[in-house]
Amino acid sequence: MAAKKETTKAAKEERIPKRLNRAVGLTEALGQALDPALKRRGFASRDLLAHWQVMAPAPYDRMAKPDKITWPRGEKGAEGAVLHLRCHPGHALALAHEGERVAAAVNRYFGYFLVGSIRLSAAPFDVERDLPPTTPAVPDVARARVARTVDKVEDPGVRDALRELGLAMARRKPLK
Repeated sequence: MAAKKETTKAAKEERIPKRLNRAVGLTEALGQALDPALKRRGFASRDLLAHWQVMAPAPYDRMAKPDKITWPRGEKGAEGAVLHLRCHPGHALALAHEGERVAAAVNRYFGYFLVGSIRLSAAPFDVERDLPPTTPAVPDVARARVARTVDKVEDPGVRDALRELGLAMARRKPLK
């Protein structure tokens, strides 16, 4: 009985997060929270997720994301892991055919044989859209004032640059 109580007490102590008694950076705090979740998905570290944009060939750096890694059991470990990717539906067929190229790019990034093959995950993929930044409209009064001011400049290149600068300053919020 005493041995069972000791093991349950040890199990409870493992679940309680250790206090660091110091200020920690955001990356360290997030790392401690994310690492167990990533390990359940087969990732040994965050490198594959954090540097995917760098290691994956275009356009798969934007149209696919790593979902999980499954490692073969036993003696087959030398064959490499299977990387499951979430992919944009329009690129799924191309990614299925170019899986070896993506696996080679991942292996080249790490410098050793990590990924043996690529499979597509059935999980949905959300595309991150790069929306162009919106610029606030410049009132006609400010536009006319800038045009009057820069019309006196003779050099057309300098005039255009000053016009852009004046319009950018007119778009800015006034300092209080």
